[in-house]
Amino acid sequence: MKICVIGGGGAIGGYLAARLARAGNQVTVVARGKTLEAIHKNGITLFMEDEPRPIVARVTAVEKIRDAGTPDVVILAVKAHQIEPIVDDLASIVGPETVVIPMQNGIPWWYFQNLPGQFEDLPVETVDAGGQIMNKINPRNVIGCVVYPATYAESPGVIRHVEGNRFPLGELDGSQSERIQKISQVMADAGFKSPILEDIRSEIWLKLWGNMTFNPISALTHEHLEGICKNPLTKDLARCMMQEAQTIAEKLGVVFRVDIERRISGAEKVGKHKTSMLQDLEAGNSLEIDALLGSVIELGHITKTPMPCLSTVFALTKLLNTKVQTSQGRLALPELALEH
Repeated sequence: MKICVIGGGGAIGGYLAARLARAGNQVTVVARGKTLEAIHKNGITLFMEDEPRPIVARVTAVEKIRDAGTPDVVILAVKAHQIEPIVDDLASIVGPETVVIPMQNGIPWWYFQNLPGQFEDLPVETVDAGGQIMNKINPRNVIGCVVYPATYAESPGVIRHVEGNRFPLGELDGSQSERIQKISQVMADAGFKSPILEDIRSEIWLKLWGNMTFNPISALTHEHLEGICKNPLTKDLARCMMQEAQTIAEKLGVVFRVDIERRISGAEKVGKHKTSMLQDLEAGNSLEIDALLGSVIELGHITKTPMPCLSTVFALTKLLNTKVQTSQGRLALPELALEH
C-alpha cells in the first residue's frame, strides 16, 4: 500500500512510518530541516523496548507535500493547529479513493460531518476557523482514528517508543466498509492494534477526557500524572473537569465505557510521566490547548452546558501559552540539586 505520513519525522509519525515500511508498504514521509536530512541519510530509526535491535526503515522523504504523489492513504500526524496552513497542499494529493486518517488529539475538524442531528456539518471553529479544512477535504475521504501509543523523538530521525500500540479506527458514519477493513489489516500486519469501532467519536472523548484534563493541569503545575492524581486538590479539579466534559459529550450522544474514577486511576498508573503539553512548555513550543480544551469549551457553549472548572483552567493555560510564545525561551522550572 502507498502510504504518505505527513509529519513523518515526529514522534507518532515516525513510529508509524518505520513499522509500516518494515511491513512492506511503500512509505513516503513529509519532513523538514535536520529531520529531513537525517532521514535521507540514515532512514528512520525506531527503538522499541520489546525488540533487542532498533528498526531502521528506509523510506522516501520529501519536504513538500505536493511531491508525495497520490497515495492510497495519507496519515496526518501533525498537531491540530498545523493543519489549516497546509490544507491546500494536503488537498492536492488526495485523489477520489485516497483515505485521509487524521491523528490529532482533541475534537477533530470533521467531528460533526456525517453525524445526523441538529449539529450536522457544523464546523468546529476552534480547530477549523470558518470551516476551511472541512470545505477542502471531502468527509468521504476521512477515516477517524484515536492515538494511544506514547513515543518521543530522541533526535532527528530517531524515535523511541515508550508504550502502547493501539490505533482504533472508525468510519465517520460508523459503517464497516471494505476500505477500513483493509487498512485495519495493514495496521495489524505492521504490529499495531487497530480495531474497527462503530462509534469512533465516543473513543475520541474517552482519550480526550484525560488529555483535556491532565495536560493543562500538568502545564500549570509542572507536575507529572502520578503527582496530579495523588494530590487531593488537583485530583478534585481533574474530576470536576471530567464531570463537566461528560455532560457536554452525553448531550451529543456520546457513551463513556468507563467511569471517571477508573479514568483517573488509569492516569495515575502511568506513573511519573510528563504530559505532551508539559514537554512542549519546557521546550518553548506552542501549547495544544485549543484542540484539547478550547474545542470542548466550544461544544459546551453550543450545548448550553455550565463549565466553571473547564473555563477557568482554559483561561489560565491560554495565558500561559501566550507567555510561552512571547518569552523567547523555555518556561521550565530549574532542576535543583539536593544539598547533602
